[in-house]
Amino acid sequence: MAVGARGRLVAVTARLGAYVALTKPRIIELLLVTTLPTMLLAAGGFPPVGLVLATLVGGAAAAGSANVLNCYLDRDIDELMNRTKRRPLVTGEVTPRAAIVFGLVLGLASLVWFALLVNLVAAGLALAAILLYVIGYTMLLKRRTPQNIVWGGVAGCMPVLIGWSAVTGSLAWAPVALFLVIFFWTPPHYWPLSMRFRKDYAAAGVPMLPVVASDTRVAWEMVAYTVAMVLSSLALVPLAGMTWVYTVAAVVLGGWFLAATIALLRRARHPRPGVKLGEMRLFHSSITYLTLLFLAVAVDPFWPL
Repeated sequence: MAVGARGRLVAVTARLGAYVALTKPRIIELLLVTTLPTMLLAAGGFPPVGLVLATLVGGAAAAGSANVLNCYLDRDIDELMNRTKRRPLVTGEVTPRAAIVFGLVLGLASLVWFALLVNLVAAGLALAAILLYVIGYTMLLKRRTPQNIVWGGVAGCMPVLIGWSAVTGSLAWAPVALFLVIFFWTPPHYWPLSMRFRKDYAAAGVPMLPVVASDTRVAWEMVAYTVAMVLSSLALVPLAGMTWVYTVAAVVLGGWFLAATIALLRRARHPRPGVKLGEMRLFHSSITYLTLLFLAVAVDPFWPL
């Protein structure tokens, strides 16, 4: 009996793990990294703990819903790509029907949660984020245009608007600046990953820019987006009355990340035998940049104290 009970527990745990995997927890973590600092900035300090928890839980559920529905719609191409062929819908750990029901229920629950425990503005923005990712990116853009991740990335910018509206019940120019930071950050974050898995995307028929354009052109565009990203981060200084703490962080981090994209451009323009392009190093650097920048956003409101 003990052995049988242990076996059932292992099976249940594995099944739950498969459903959690469909929500893409690592992506959710990155989204929440931008939500909490925005709430601190909007409140000028610590918002009520209950509001913070409600917003983070609702945001995680909304993002999880969008990711599950993305996995359902992309299960055919996920099967063709080495990076995604172990996802639960490909391996059969979760059936397509179960996945779509899970995704829809999770999304509906997140909207009700936001409406009841946060506010209607946040609920509306969460709905917009789900629709932008599922319909805008996954269904309309991803398989049709090399600009898929640019405009499809708008969904990933929504958490800052949700976080701000959760505290204030409205929007302002400050969260728009943060929105633009993430919008312009997305291509130099995601295109290096697309470079690394170029063959996967090509085999699946997904026209990511690195699939249809040269490394040099992709690198040039990443530099341009990075410049726009840095300018957007500096626009937050007057819009939100940021102190020198955030200002210095934005300048130093922006300069560092811009230098990293320029270095990749140089390697792309003048390839040398045995010298790697370094696209994954840039990918990981982009995560470090965003995390530290939003850490500065979180710390800045407390500096005058």
